[in-house]
Amino acid sequence: MAKEEKAEEKKKAAQKPKAKKPAMKEAPKEAPKAEVPKPVAAPAHKPEVPKAAAPTKAAAPMPAPKPEVHPAPARKEPKKKKTAPKKVTRAFVARGKRKESVARASIKAGKGVIRVNMLNISAINNPYIREIIREPLRYVGPEANNVDISVNINGGGMMGQAQAARTAIAHALMLYFDQMNLRDKFLSIDRSMVIEDTRRVETKKFRGPKARARFQKSYR
Repeated sequence: MAKEEKAEEKKKAAQKPKAKKPAMKEAPKEAPKAEVPKPVAAPAHKPEVPKAAAPTKAAAPMPAPKPEVHPAPARKEPKKKKTAPKKVTRAFVARGKRKESVARASIKAGKGVIRVNMLNISAINNPYIREIIREPLRYVGPEANNVDISVNINGGGMMGQAQAARTAIAHALMLYFDQMNLRDKFLSIDRSMVIEDTRRVETKKFRGPKARARFQKSYR
C-alpha cells in the first residue's frame, strides 16, 4: 500500500507546473572598438618614375631686338679761373769744406738774411767768426742785400766750420750772380774762398799722443 501511495505522489508532482527560474540580466553590450589601421611597410624597391617624353623640336625663337644705344651727353668742362703767373724763383745749393767740416749753403731771392744752422748770424758771439762768414758778401756790392742765404754745417771745430761756410757762400754767390764774374774777383783777393783746402790732420800713431809726438821715458 505504501508503494502505491508513493507512486501517486510522484505522478501528482510531475503534473504540477514547474516554477520558472528568474531570467539572468544580460550584461550591457560594449561599444564596438575603433579599428586602428596597421602601418603599411614601405616597399623594398623605389617605384619607377615614368620617363618624361622626349621634347619635340620647337621652332627657333625670334632674336630679341637690340636695345637702342644713346650717346652720353658731353660733359661741360669747368671754366678755369685765371690766376696770375707764378714767379720763378732762382735757388742754388753750393758746398764748402775745411778740415773735417762740411758746409752746404742755399741761396735765393730775399732781404739779405744770413742763417747758420737755422740761427741768425747775429746770434754768433765771436765777431771774428762773423766776419769770416760774411767776407764774400763784402765783394758783391749792394746786390747782396737782395738774397737770403742759409748755411748748414756739420763736423769739425769752430774755425773749421767758419772757413767751410765762407767757401760755401762764395760758391753760392758765383752761381746766383753768374754775370758778375765773381770767380776771378775772389781768386785775386783770396784763393781759399774759391778752392777748398785739401790739407787734413795727420792721423795719430801709437807710442805717442799725436801723429809725430812720442811719449817721454824716464829712467830715474
